[in-house]
Amino acid sequence: MTRTDKLKLGTFVYTFGFHPAAWLHPGSDVRGANDLRHLIDCAKISEAAKLDFMFFADSPASAIGDPAALCRNPTKMNRFEPITAITALSQHTSRIGFVATASTSYYEPYNIARLYASADHMSGGRMCWNVVTSDHDETGYNYNREGLAPHAERYERGEEFIDTVFGLWDSFEDDALLLDRESGLYYDKDKLHTLDHKGKHFQVRGPLNIARTPQGRPVIAQAGGSEQGMELAARTAEMVFSLASNVEKNRAFYANVKGRMAKYGRSVDDLKIMPGIVINVGDTRAEAEAKASRLVDLMHPDVGLLMLQEFLEADLRGVDLDAPFPMERMPEKAKGSKAMFDELKAFVTQGHTMRELITHYARQHTGNGLTGTPAEIADFMQEWFETRAADGFILMCPTLPSSLEDFTRLVVPELTRRGLFREEYEGTTLRANLGISTPPNRYTVARRTA
Repeated sequence: MTRTDKLKLGTFVYTFGFHPAAWLHPGSDVRGANDLRHLIDCAKISEAAKLDFMFFADSPASAIGDPAALCRNPTKMNRFEPITAITALSQHTSRIGFVATASTSYYEPYNIARLYASADHMSGGRMCWNVVTSDHDETGYNYNREGLAPHAERYERGEEFIDTVFGLWDSFEDDALLLDRESGLYYDKDKLHTLDHKGKHFQVRGPLNIARTPQGRPVIAQAGGSEQGMELAARTAEMVFSLASNVEKNRAFYANVKGRMAKYGRSVDDLKIMPGIVINVGDTRAEAEAKASRLVDLMHPDVGLLMLQEFLEADLRGVDLDAPFPMERMPEKAKGSKAMFDELKAFVTQGHTMRELITHYARQHTGNGLTGTPAEIADFMQEWFETRAADGFILMCPTLPSSLEDFTRLVVPELTRRGLFREEYEGTTLRANLGISTPPNRYTVARRTA
């Protein structure tokens, strides 16, 4: 069936760009990690191009590993806390949405409910919570814990966490605020509700002390290819970030996740599947390839090896970079992204060297590498969109702001010309621009059906 909706696009934000050598590139802002003006520039470029949102990935920990490599790779070593950053950026923009990552393993539900509700009000309804359970041991050491809890335990806690936050966001009904100076009533006492949640992991009385937000509640995003992750996404998420490994796998993932939604009474239109894609674009293919090659040349091998060790949580010190991967050091199962883990295993079984694996991972970790002309990039996106392998893409720009400027200058006009992408924003909230519905307040529904 022909699609009548439009492609959704978001800017992925690591301070200097997605590539680990981005901070060395003149197309990035080397001082940008502690200068909000850099992020404001990226937000304004994104909004001028009518992109849907900026996505801030995050981990509340510095990276661990070889100090000689860490000092060459500052991405996790110096960056803003994302909820603070997106709230500030919302005051310099008017339409673009903002996605910030926060972990259910290291917050309390009331904190998250209040932080994101406040940000949603301040932005006029443009906020999204990217829900993660965390996937690296180093985070736990900052929160009075020894490493990371088991996957199943993290997801169990995460499910109860999300349900509790949803309950808190419903504390005030939409029309609860009376603001009636004549009667002296600020709100209708019958339309403010105490949650009184008592579960295995949390006891939260409530109510949340902030009115229902302009979007009803902030948009929910998730990433996860595990069985538990897909089920949780089908029940609660409105955006799902996936690995753009190949179109057939993503069609299957797309159908799998959306096929689970009906049992939760949800429309498939209320969930957008958004693969991450690393893009190098040029007026010619040779120009695009030269941009990609320059970043590879800038990356120190120690940095690539550190990144690979961090993802696999395996000791790769002393390995011969020009020999095949030592399979005895490969973990039995993924601790982070299962899809990425499976892709790396498939890559090394083809006999590639460690050096080749490092380059492959640096180009593709959590995203697919795509290098070409505007027409080639648009062809790729069009196929994935029209064959329902994706509803849109997370643009993992190798450098910021230069790669983002390249994409908005070269590819967005081509997508618009093909009728795949908007010419103007559809509304003022992130939900309106994504084309997803506003969830009803549970207490209002109960009153109407009583």
